[in-house]
Amino acid sequence: MRHAALLLLTSVFLFGEFAFGSQAVAAETVCENTEKEAADSPGSLYALSAVLMDGESGRILYEKDGETPRPNASTTKVMTCILALENGAGDDYVMVSDKAAAQPDVQLGMREGEQYYLEDLLYSLMLMSHNDTAVAIAEHIGGSTEGFAGMMNEKAKEIGCTDTYFITPNGLDAEDEKGVHHTTARDLALIMRYAIRSETFLKITQTREYSFTDLDEKREFSVHNTNALLTMTDGVLSGKTGFTGDAGYCYVCACEKDEKTFVVSLLGCGWPNNKGYKWKDSLKLLDYGEDNFDYEKFWKELKFPEVPVKDGVEKNITFGDTAVVSGIPSVSEKEKNKKILMKKGEKISCRLEMPEKLQAPVKKGNRIGTLIYSLGEEELASYPVLADRNVEKVSYGWCVDQVFHDFFH
Repeated sequence: MRHAALLLLTSVFLFGEFAFGSQAVAAETVCENTEKEAADSPGSLYALSAVLMDGESGRILYEKDGETPRPNASTTKVMTCILALENGAGDDYVMVSDKAAAQPDVQLGMREGEQYYLEDLLYSLMLMSHNDTAVAIAEHIGGSTEGFAGMMNEKAKEIGCTDTYFITPNGLDAEDEKGVHHTTARDLALIMRYAIRSETFLKITQTREYSFTDLDEKREFSVHNTNALLTMTDGVLSGKTGFTGDAGYCYVCACEKDEKTFVVSLLGCGWPNNKGYKWKDSLKLLDYGEDNFDYEKFWKELKFPEVPVKDGVEKNITFGDTAVVSGIPSVSEKEKNKKILMKKGEKISCRLEMPEKLQAPVKKGNRIGTLIYSLGEEELASYPVLADRNVEKVSYGWCVDQVFHDFFH
């Protein structure tokens, strides 16, 4: 009988499969936050394109034609400043070329052959939007305006822009064989969101008045901040205006309201005689964000189902039993405490994707699934789910050991 039992068990191992008494539950779980009263829209806006963005997560909270490409005038200089800060030093000497000196208004009034500190020129660039300053900076950092434009477009892609094409460092209307100088309200908001991570950028754009000279100290200049929103509302972190004939009035800003960081971008916000539209739209969007969005944690503690492991054996399991593993999410405490701005009434769902069964062997820490958090159709975050234990593959030796264990015990 002992020989017969051993032969039968060995045959099962070599030619058959273990039967499972049950299948793992298909793991899809939905969890929702508490529903709140629905909020109103911000109402009508003057801008042809507008975006209100969560400055922390980059999530778009409201948009009006946010993906439509449009000329964006001097809001381009936010990118020019980013590249200067990342690729230059404040005490760099910047030589003024004839091309830079010949730029149209608005001008600092630099002359060919003069030299300036890069830091001083960044105040000229961002506070009063001088076009000659932008070209001098571009030539210093990129070797030429064409080389600098290539850097601008590469940086835009790195930041996450999907429909932005820069030709000039100052945002003057331009066109070449690849298209016109443009961005979208979404992309412009992303650029500002990136820029406000820099303490130096914030320092420059929050400065009200600044004075400097050329390196020879023959000429003295004073510039003041033209970002009127600084005096219209509290919490303004940064802002940049712009205007050209093709772009109309444009504006991008970042504000902090009740510890909520918002980015507003506006394109085509009126033409001459409507210069104040951009301030009205900005305040309306900021009020809408402050009144209707709150930070909420989206992490939920879930119970993970046990998943059977085909041909699997583990400690203390006997013939006829099914080996199983459960999941452990790979997520840091920082991620668990992560918050996102949510509109009243919005719902976060979390979906757990795990197979109905696994094939042995399974090693502890192997990825066996994914935990996904979404807000509507937008994926907020995903985390790998790891096996909580080792499960070895059944072997001939294990089968023999089971037969003798049952016989002697």
